[in-house]
Parts: sequence; structure tokens; C-alpha cells
Amino acid sequence: MIIRKIGIDLGTANTLVFIPQKGVVIDEPSVVAISLDDNKVLSIGLEAREMLGRTPEMIKTYKPLKDGVIADYRVTAAMLKYFIDKAIGSWKIFKPDLIISVPVGITSTERRAVISAAREAGAKEAYVAREPILAALGAGVPINSAAGNMIVNIGGGTTEVAVISLGGIVSWASVRVAGNKMDEAIADYIKRKYNLAIGERSAEEIKIKIGSALVTKEKSGLEIKGLDLTEGLPKNININSNEVAEAISAPLKEIIQAIKLVLSETPPELAADVMERGMIVSGGGALLKNINELITKVTGVPSYIADEPLYCVAKGTGVILDNLELYKKSITTYR
Repeated sequence: MIIRKIGIDLGTANTLVFIPQKGVVIDEPSVVAISLDDNKVLSIGLEAREMLGRTPEMIKTYKPLKDGVIADYRVTAAMLKYFIDKAIGSWKIFKPDLIISVPVGITSTERRAVISAAREAGAKEAYVAREPILAALGAGVPINSAAGNMIVNIGGGTTEVAVISLGGIVSWASVRVAGNKMDEAIADYIKRKYNLAIGERSAEEIKIKIGSALVTKEKSGLEIKGLDLTEGLPKNININSNEVAEAISAPLKEIIQAIKLVLSETPPELAADVMERGMIVSGGGALLKNINELITKVTGVPSYIADEPLYCVAKGTGVILDNLELYKKSITTYR
């Protein structure tokens, strides 16, 4: 099969690749391992993620995207080329057209950097589309209707909140607080409370397995391993879901503030639509237990978890690829 169009959810934590008629074909970490001796890329994606926290001094693992935007241009271009080549396989006769997700608050300079990196990686033409639009499309929201639809997309580096009507974003907020900040908060909490150092992968595992946005009567527990900072020796401790809820309360508060800000700036007619329809929560952060209950409790607006929240943005690129003319005002390119 000759692949002419590819959609990429270029995330701080993970990169997803969508191909029309095939769906999501790649879901790998946005991580690159570099040899410092010769500045050569050693591995990308899953293989590079396995190296996190385990490399000798002459190998460095990079996350080339920070807070949803390119922090290292060269490494990002290499990573994009890897994912494009892997998606296309042996069918490299034609250069594909790409649609890439970007945060809603991205600057024109950052946007040009994404498009340039995509072209350098082998794209024929590259377009960018804002994450809330893509997440809403991937969640099945009719964005072109004359009604207010609210999306909260909690990714790895950023949380994107927007009210969409008639195919455009009416009010929005983008905060650089999301899954990664929650991981950092968990690691900091365990360090303060138990004097135990854990890595970012361990913190993420705790969040995934027993993380909760709310303190609950029924709490689940998990045994974790780390380095005792007093003794300098490995040590095991038990932590429960209510402790995790306490640990991540600060980043969650910032996300809630962003939601409140968008609601306060939404015109009354559209705000009434949102109140009636509720808001959709997507992205990896939507998998955090009780996150929609917390949003509803604090804002008073019903909130629902999207189907396959991790894939909403990627699926949204597929919707646009199939209907480029219909959604042309939702995408940007630089010739």
C-alpha cells in the first residue's frame, strides 16, 4: 500500500502516527538516545526509553520536545524521520503529506520549526493543526456546528483547554502542566515524605497504577523501590492512592484554574451549550482515575472521558486528512 498521507500526534511524552484506513500504527515514547562521542543518534522510541536512567556518561537520552514544542530541532527532525520511515516501510516512492499536532498557544516561530523539521524528515508538504481541534474531532465532536463544545486535552507536557464553535476556537488556555508535572510531583512527594529517591519511570508507573485525582475511602496500595537517601541503599516502601492524590493536587489545581479561565471567557450562549453538553476530557491525563469527577465537582460542569482518550489527537489528524478542504481553516502551513 502506497502511503501518501500521515497524521502525527507529536507529544512531549509519546508520539503517535495515524495512517488513513489503518488507524494508529505507531505509539512510542518521544525519546532519543545520543552518543556524545560522535553526536550520533543511537536509538529512538521504545528502545531509547528503556535507556532512561540507565546510560553511561557517554550516552545521553533526550526528550526533544519540552512542554509540547521543539526544544532540540536536530533531534526532533531525526525522531520524525524515524517514525515516518517506520510508518511507510518499504514504500518510499512518494513523500507523504503530514499533519502534525501543536499546542494551541504555540508561537509562529515554534510553528515554523515544526514544519521545517517535518520537511527535513521527508515530508512532501507539512501542515500543523491545534491540539484541541484535533482532540475534539478524534472524540467525535461536530466542531463545525453552531454550538459550543468544550475539550480538555491533558497530555504529557501541556494541558489544552478550548471552547470550539463553527470550526474555530472561541476561548482557550494552554498550561505547561500535565502528566510530566504530575510525575515530578509524585517523585518530590516521596522524596520529602519517605526520604526515598525514585526515577521518572517509577513515578509514572505509580500514577498509572494507583493514581487518583480525588482522595477516596477505598484506597489502593503499591510497593515501590527506590534509593534511601539517608543510608544510600535500595529500599522498598508502600504508598497508597490517597497519598498520590495529595502529591498531584498542585498540578491538578493549575489545570482546574485553566478550565475555569476558559469558562469565564466564553460567551454566555456558548457557555450554556457547554453546561448542557458537558466537556470532553482527552489525552493520557484522562486515564487518571476520578479526573472527570474532580473537574465536575470544582466547576459544576458535567465532564466525560472521551472514547480511547490517548488516541483522540491522532484520530483527529485522520479526520482532517480525509477532509482537507472541509477543515482547511483549521490547519496552517508555510510554503
